[in-house]
Amino acid sequence: MLEVVVSGLVTGWAIAIPIGAVGAFLVTLTARTSFRVGAAGALGIASVDGAYATLAVVAGAALAALLAPVATPLRIASGVVLLVIAALTAWHALAGSGRVREAAPMGPRRAYALFFAITAVNPTTVVYFAAVVLGNRHLVSTPAEAVAFVLAAFLASATWQLVLAGGGAALGRVSTGHRSHLVTGLVSAAVIAVLAVRTMLG
Repeated sequence: MLEVVVSGLVTGWAIAIPIGAVGAFLVTLTARTSFRVGAAGALGIASVDGAYATLAVVAGAALAALLAPVATPLRIASGVVLLVIAALTAWHALAGSGRVREAAPMGPRRAYALFFAITAVNPTTVVYFAAVVLGNRHLVSTPAEAVAFVLAAFLASATWQLVLAGGGAALGRVSTGHRSHLVTGLVSAAVIAVLAVRTMLG
């Protein structure tokens, strides 16, 4: 069972640690709001990772085959969503500088739902989990092992996303001025936009 837990942790960290557009957005949003909001967003991401790990354990082969024909359209849709987020991030940065009226503040529930949604539209995660599970059938041969793997993957994702949220909160405490918020927001928007294009290009 220990091998299953370790495999789940490593799998979860391996998909979570490379910082993409969603991670960059999480850091920026937390810097502009609070750790509470960022933590809710982090758990939204981890919830999708846990759900996709569950789907991979239950129906990995069938799911991978089902997603294969629509992988490209889903990847493009994910990139488009991220481009919209980049635009909104830039808009909020300008709003914080006083040039545009600030939108309604992001709360924990809204942050959870937003990060859940933008993580769910990217099929890469579920395909990755399916590949890991299919390549290591001996690890999840019983229901107890399957549950242990899923919980470990969720825990790994949650811990890393919370680390990112903590980094964003620390950044927010350091960059308290309007100019700092403007610069960090616009830089983050640019990073998200570049990563969105990379997502669409595969």
